[in-house]
Amino acid sequence: MRVQGKECRAVWREPGDEQLIRVIDQRFLPHRFVIEELSTVGQVACAISEMHVRGAPLIGAVAAYGMYFAAREAIRSSSPEQSLAESAHFLKSARPTAVNLGWAVDRQLGAISSILDSVESIRISLALADTIVEEEVERCQRIGVHGSEVLYDLRDISREKPLQVLTHCNAGWLACIDYGTATAPLYQLHDQGVPIHVWVDETRPRNQGARLTAWELGQHGIPHTVVADNTGGLLMSKGMVDVVIVGTDRTTRCGDVVNKIGTYLKALAAYDNQVPFYVALPSSSLDWSISRGAEVPIEERSSDEVKYIQGLVDGELKQVRLTSAESAAVNFGFDVTPAKFITGFITERGVCRASEDELAQLFPEIAGVGKSPL
Repeated sequence: MRVQGKECRAVWREPGDEQLIRVIDQRFLPHRFVIEELSTVGQVACAISEMHVRGAPLIGAVAAYGMYFAAREAIRSSSPEQSLAESAHFLKSARPTAVNLGWAVDRQLGAISSILDSVESIRISLALADTIVEEEVERCQRIGVHGSEVLYDLRDISREKPLQVLTHCNAGWLACIDYGTATAPLYQLHDQGVPIHVWVDETRPRNQGARLTAWELGQHGIPHTVVADNTGGLLMSKGMVDVVIVGTDRTTRCGDVVNKIGTYLKALAAYDNQVPFYVALPSSSLDWSISRGAEVPIEERSSDEVKYIQGLVDGELKQVRLTSAESAAVNFGFDVTPAKFITGFITERGVCRASEDELAQLFPEIAGVGKSPL
């Protein structure tokens, strides 16, 4: 995607450089564009847990490089196998909810844990990390193709107005390396010349919508308006939203969606107002081992994220406290949207309803037959 007119990804490796990866440190956006270099397991785990990088597909890709660094570090250990296992556990514990994290780490372990030649394991691990990145980009591009067809058909041509889309949090290229999941269809439609306008939820407490999605859309020239999180229901009731599209951090086999806190409330409002509610679902975010969303561990983050807010003050990034010093706060990172409130999943293989049967038809290998998906 574009940053000041130049092509960019959320994680990359310079050609020929096998020592480190580069990521966009998203904590500083939209006010500063900061590139961070990562070269150790510890740095990768910190970047994930402290949300220098975030978004399920990006977390998985960065963790895959973390396992490459783990393979390099293991050869200096007296017990390489134990070192690799400890690094895998360390990375997987960085954030518990997004399934892509464990999926990428386990995929790396499966590829290199039985290889005795350390040099070969390092080579294979790096190649696999690069592969995971490209696979995720291709998934997002395909979601864009299928999703743009769905959204195109939702236009009300008689009004001669842009397609009005509401999204929540950031499921854009910053969260997904390139294209994004929920945003991929929007970029595709815009590039085709289809008029669209995006209502961008601010997404408290970390404001990923206001800080990241709005910045992304602006870089690409897509008209958008930032709204407070509680505005979505009013917009829908007034007929100002044609479709809601969000991403997912983990989707169960029965179609329950675990996504950024507040997603459930948008789904309820959409359901009540008969507004289509779609989830952009790459297969890497599908967890077939879990049936219901209630089984998914919900990350609880620091209460300071609720009590304080970051912004630009006199040209400097500063934090200010919103609450009284005496007030307690709780900070759940995700909620669960039951399948019954979801119009459909937009996947890299097409569109389906939020049901186990239809997911199994699209992804029979994940449902228990054959090898891993693309």
